[in-house]
Amino acid sequence: MNKALTEIRGEDTRALQSRLADLRKEQFDLRFHAADEGTVMTSRNREIRRTIARILTVIGERQRAGGDQK
Repeated sequence: MNKALTEIRGEDTRALQSRLADLRKEQFDLRFHAADEGTVMTSRNREIRRTIARILTVIGERQRAGGDQK
């Protein structure tokens, strides 16, 4: 299993939701900065998108399993 996914599964749901909000804010800031300067998206944006997807996957799995497991 992916190391990042294992790390995400080790956190509780509240911490994941907080981390998700921080990543979405950072993603917005990167997008805004890129549009302002006319530059292309960075590799950090790709990393953020993937981390957001991993977090949403884990949160969805926990909800389907019947509640907060951690």
